[in-house]
Amino acid sequence: MKKVFETEFAGRHLQVESGEIAKQADGSVLVRFGDTVVLATACCADEPKEGDFFPLTVNYEEKQYAVGKIPGSFLRREGRAGEHATLSARLIDRPIRPLFADGFRNEVQIVATVMSCDQDNTPEMTGMLGASLALCTSDIPFDGPVAGVYVGRVNGQLIIDPTVEQREQSDIDLAVAGTKDAIMMVEAGAAEVPEEEMLDAIMFGHQAIKELCAFQEKIIAEIGKPKREIQLYAPDPAIKADIESRIGARLVKAISIFDKLERQDAVDALKKEIKDDYEKREYEDEHDYKMSMLMVDDILENMVATEVRRLITEEKIRPDGRKVDEIRPLDCQVDLLPRAHGSAMFTRGQTQVIGTTTLGPLSDKQLIDNLTGETERRFMHHYNFPPYSVGEIGRMGAPGRREIGHGKLGERALSYVLPSEAEFPYTIRCVADVVESNGSSSQASICANCMSLMAAGVPIKGIVSGIAMGLISSGPLDGKHPYTILTDIQGLEDHFGDMDFKCAGTAKGLTALQMDIKIHGVTREVLHEALEQANRARAEIRQAIAACIPEPRHEVSKYAPKMVTFKIDVSKIRDVIGKGGETIQGMIRECDGAAIDVEEDGTITIYHHNQEMIDKAKAMIDEITREAKVGEIYEGVVSRVEDYGAFVTLFGDCDGLCHVSRLKWDYVENANDVVKVGDTLKVVVIGIEMGKVKVSHREFEDKPEGYVERPEREARPHGRGGDHGHGPRRDGGHGHGGNRGGRR
Repeated sequence: MKKVFETEFAGRHLQVESGEIAKQADGSVLVRFGDTVVLATACCADEPKEGDFFPLTVNYEEKQYAVGKIPGSFLRREGRAGEHATLSARLIDRPIRPLFADGFRNEVQIVATVMSCDQDNTPEMTGMLGASLALCTSDIPFDGPVAGVYVGRVNGQLIIDPTVEQREQSDIDLAVAGTKDAIMMVEAGAAEVPEEEMLDAIMFGHQAIKELCAFQEKIIAEIGKPKREIQLYAPDPAIKADIESRIGARLVKAISIFDKLERQDAVDALKKEIKDDYEKREYEDEHDYKMSMLMVDDILENMVATEVRRLITEEKIRPDGRKVDEIRPLDCQVDLLPRAHGSAMFTRGQTQVIGTTTLGPLSDKQLIDNLTGETERRFMHHYNFPPYSVGEIGRMGAPGRREIGHGKLGERALSYVLPSEAEFPYTIRCVADVVESNGSSSQASICANCMSLMAAGVPIKGIVSGIAMGLISSGPLDGKHPYTILTDIQGLEDHFGDMDFKCAGTAKGLTALQMDIKIHGVTREVLHEALEQANRARAEIRQAIAACIPEPRHEVSKYAPKMVTFKIDVSKIRDVIGKGGETIQGMIRECDGAAIDVEEDGTITIYHHNQEMIDKAKAMIDEITREAKVGEIYEGVVSRVEDYGAFVTLFGDCDGLCHVSRLKWDYVENANDVVKVGDTLKVVVIGIEMGKVKVSHREFEDKPEGYVERPEREARPHGRGGDHGHGPRRDGGHGHGGNRGGRR
């Protein structure tokens, strides 16, 4: 039976419907937030899946009909998830995943389908609310509810779920999610906002999350199903005790090896010793063998995790011997790649990233086709993580969810220091290629591409550095259990730790944050301590970057396209482009493929590697858009002669009429008696009326003594003309032509 639940949230109507749509799913709700409508479903497999991980999948489906659009693809239907849908799915996944019990191995799929989209009422967070309710009202065991909000700040005022207009004015773009008790996930961009102010924004968002969780609890109490019994995976105590007694002490020694690869080899040797032994044992069948080997793998992995966590929390010893707030050795280099417009390499310990910047014309902007209001993107930051970076063999090809997410994080961190399009009219693409990885490669990519931008001559507003912080806790964060915050976490600490908190920004403040956790939330105190510790680390990294390249280069690379920007009258745009683009395409061909971008406001930007081609294209446009002005002097060529005067080509297709009375100081009966077609005539512009240009030649001849000005004769009607040359030119142009701005 259909149930409807309503409330007001952030000044807008929020409604949840259940019991009518998608009833065969284990849990389903339809959530309406203003005009945004999202159908959220959750399904769980009956039997656990083989493997040592929780098989959770979150799909965020963007339907183009949600904004009244037909898909632009060849098949005219939705295809694979785009970047925004992928990032939105990750946004929902991250706070939900830690709220399933350890040992949960039943496959779970959550689908959030955006069926109507109003960007003023966030579909992403509506989807998160729906996903939480679909799980909580189903029979799937889940330790929710969870909710998320966006937080903005306009003129110092914090806002929950800002509208599109408010987001454009906001200096904080924060997504925060959590339970009623703690924060589970943070994703933020900021215009160099101080840490304490960002922390206030996070806690402001958490207050709103508490409201949404309370609303969900009322719904769950009324329609929630009893939870099913799920068999949670747990290792055999006897096998666990056997393995620990045999290699426990040696494993502690192996974990303390500094070098990542040596440490991994030592740990792998111990694992192999145990696995070889268990592989030789007899088993009832193939399934029993597989499950036993999976259990052995899991026990060995947990032994490593337990020892790493014990060393850090109890003895404050990290696997590589560093102090808890110590950064690994840093190395910064620029100009590795001579033909790239900007290149740099950033190394932190055994994490190494090569960053490159490529500059292109504004016509190279990325076109966007999704449910957001964004239609194009001038700045792109792409992150690649090949398998060789961790010494493995693996799939190469299209980026996965992780690579898309890390690329977007770097894009957000660097976007706040980029010059505006008006200041620097280039499309900018940064690529981060991870060539070696032992943790925190996403932050290394930010550092590498900050340097590559400066090396490329992009006038960024400040040096951006990034660091990844970690957390190892001995129990719940309730003030009773000790915890340790780690600076610059390496792979082992990330894998076995409780938090991955990425912080990036300039000396003025933060430009990006991302926090993921594996426990049931963190407190303000933990976040405050982590941000303070990260601030000191970011300052140290900025010093290393500044020692390598202290400021942006004053010129772009010789291999980058040079550029000139200028404005023309909007009325002349059509003349520059020409019929069917004929004029502008002709200029591009004549100027060796120069890129010519024409904006609606009359701004023209010309790009080419060769400055001569830029100058040539600009001169051609200047000629097309040129206008005669009173007082200007020209060495013109007579293009046509009538008895009442001569038409003189001043430039391009712009003709001026030199009336017979202006040819000489003396009286002239017929212009044909003085000039002929092809003569060069020096003239001055004496007037422009209704677009028709009047010129005079007599000023360049000696004026007779006692000269008396005679009234200008009225032009007589003429077979080819009409007065003052209104008839057609002999060459097929307009008779007077006036200042036609180069129509061809």
